[in-house]
This record gives sequence, structure tokens and C-alpha cells, in this order.
Amino acid sequence: MIVRLGYVAMSMLVSNASPSKTMTATNFNKLGDKAAAIRKLERIAMENIHNTLRLLKHNRAYDIAMYRCSSKLIPLIGHESLEGWDPMPVLRDSFIELGSYAREHAMRLSFHPDHFTVLSTPREVVLHNSLADLDRHVGMLEAMGLDESAKCNIHVGGTYGNKATASKRFIERFTNLTDRIRHRITLENDDKTFTALETLQICEEVGAPMVLDIHHHQVNHEEGKGNAAELWPRILQTWRNEKAQGSDQPLPPKIHVSSPKNDKDPRSHADFIDAPALLAFLRSIAPLTPRLDVMIEAKKKDEALFKLMKDLSQQAEVTVLNQASFEI
Repeated sequence: MIVRLGYVAMSMLVSNASPSKTMTATNFNKLGDKAAAIRKLERIAMENIHNTLRLLKHNRAYDIAMYRCSSKLIPLIGHESLEGWDPMPVLRDSFIELGSYAREHAMRLSFHPDHFTVLSTPREVVLHNSLADLDRHVGMLEAMGLDESAKCNIHVGGTYGNKATASKRFIERFTNLTDRIRHRITLENDDKTFTALETLQICEEVGAPMVLDIHHHQVNHEEGKGNAAELWPRILQTWRNEKAQGSDQPLPPKIHVSSPKNDKDPRSHADFIDAPALLAFLRSIAPLTPRLDVMIEAKKKDEALFKLMKDLSQQAEVTVLNQASFEI
């Protein structure tokens, strides 16, 4: 099995390259001149996209082919103070440049919309905002010129006192999404509500690929309902129709990896990855899985990626392929 590693949004090594610079709504409203304030927001957004491109160039230097973009590229997008604002025409060239670089170097990009983007909600206003947020994320991927291999990963959401009803609401709403959005979505098990098995069952029903988070599974599962390795053959099947960017080659399934911060706070993410724990899982699924993409969600971002590669390189059954991938 060939494994590629990626990381989320920020680099610990590249200075002054935040892709999430913002402006508060309070400061926006203080500016008085709304047109000037909007121009300032658009300049910040252009800087965020430019910094994302800088990070992709950093990634290429270190053979990192997978990266999750910040969901905060465009500050205050969707805020009630900016109703009717469409920054995409101004940002068009910046997004094209970013996407062209990713395609040229075969980089797999994704988004993970924030926790308030939920389709299981019973509140119409929350659903309206969630659908608008998904539309914006998909719009950014389209502006980059990336095909449906570039995904938006979301959780099923809250249970709101009745998990079965919430699940039914989610399935109905997911099914009613437009094709351009629905085909971009992956679903991930979470650490408090929908377990890996429950998320998998929903993925199988709606036809969405599942992103297994092995840390979330560790802290949120039902005893006797299948460990991660036992669920993996079914999870793998949810990816069977996905193709890599611009080709007929299979898109590798993706998992999320983090380690518990400590025994008292097992749900929070540690700075680095526990290599032996990850390796044990990878061994268990290797016979079934030709290729796998692993998104690192450790606090130390790319620094954690490099430490994990160093730790894994010391294992006899691991063959290092480059600075961010290996074979097991």
C-alpha cells in the first residue's frame, strides 16, 4: 500500500503565510464607507489565496501532494452585513492561478466547512446558511478549475434529541442537493454523535464517499459494532466510483489522523501523531488498499507530518518513497 500524507491549512515552517487573515464584522462596520470596506475585504481575500499558493509551492518542495485549504479564504463571506456581495469576479484570476498550480503538480485539494454547516438541523435558518456555505465552498473549487475529485468534507451533524430523525433529515436533504454540490461531498464520522458505523450506513444509502477519522472512532464507537479495520472493506467500497483529477485512475480513499492530547482530554488533538498506533491500523488495511491518502490533523501541521515520516522511516516494514509518502 502506498500512503501519501497531507496537512491542514497552516504551515509551521513558512513565515507570514496565513491563508486565514480576516476582518471582524465590527471593524468592517466601523469603516463607514461600505464600498471601501468591501475593497479591503477583497484585498485580504487575494492575500489569503496568494498565501495558499505559497503553501502549495512549499508543499511541492517537500513532496506533499495533499492539502486542505482554509475555509476562511474570503473573510466575512456570507455575513448578514454583506448580503448580495459577490467577490468571485474580483478573485477569479487568483483562484485560477491557484488551481492551475494544483493541477500542474497533481495536488489533491479539499475543504472542510466549519462545524455550523449541518444538514441534519431542524432549524430552517441554519439549513439555509449551511446550503449557502456548501455552495460557496464548491464555487471556490470550481473557480480553481478543479474537478469533482476535489471534495468538501462534512459531518452528519447533531442529533437534536433524536438520532434516527436527524439521520432521516440529513439523508433527505443530502439527496436533494444539486449534483454539483452532492458529488463534491464526503462524510466523516465525528467524536460525539454519529459513529463510524452510523456514518458509513448513511454513506452507503446516499452514495457518498466516507472519510474515516480513526481518532474520532477511538473516542466514539459502540462496543461490539465493529472496529475500524472491520469496517474498512465497506468504507473502501464507498470510494469505488471516484476518479483522480483529470484521469480515469481511481481516487485514493482518504482518512483523517490525529492523536489524543492526553488521557484527561482524549478528544482534543495532540501536537504530533502517535506513529505506532497509526502503523497498526495501516497494517490491518494494507492487503485491501493499493493507495491511501492520510490527512494529518495534528496541531503542529506540516511539522507533525515531517516528524511522522521520520518516525515511520525507522520501522522495518516501511519503505520511504519521498519526503511525504511511503509504502507498507
